[in-house]
Amino acid sequence: MAITESEIAEARVAWGKALVAIAKAYEVEGIDGARLIAEKTLDSAYGYNLGPVLFKPTMASGKQTFRPTRKGALSYFVGHDAEYPLDSGFGLKGWRTVTSETSATFIEGDVAMWMGWVLMTDKDGNETKVDKSWGYKKDANGTLRIILHHSSLPYQP
Repeated sequence: MAITESEIAEARVAWGKALVAIAKAYEVEGIDGARLIAEKTLDSAYGYNLGPVLFKPTMASGKQTFRPTRKGALSYFVGHDAEYPLDSGFGLKGWRTVTSETSATFIEGDVAMWMGWVLMTDKDGNETKVDKSWGYKKDANGTLRIILHHSSLPYQP
């Protein structure tokens, strides 16, 4: 089952909607509501069911820079985990819109890579632009899964 450009575009939109849903759930239902949405997102969009996910969050450092486990990814999105004391919960930052701009896409059968910019706007109108790469693989059911997620702030010369 080959991956299509439209499936990759749909996956980016779904990821953005999930980030906004995590933020809004946090504002209304607190950390438990945000955690529930984040867990559903990790289970539906990411490939932790296939093995380690190559996840390098934007604002992670030191020995916890890379998050190949679901637990590490969950902490990055919602914080509140003593094993990850530097995580403040990226998904809790009041996000309202997420858009992306493609630089390039590579597709080879059931594996694809996407690279570009992702622009996130919070409830106060503040924008955060990140350099982003996602790798995708279809699982046995044909569901597109994120198997690589690399994010960094743009270089400032």
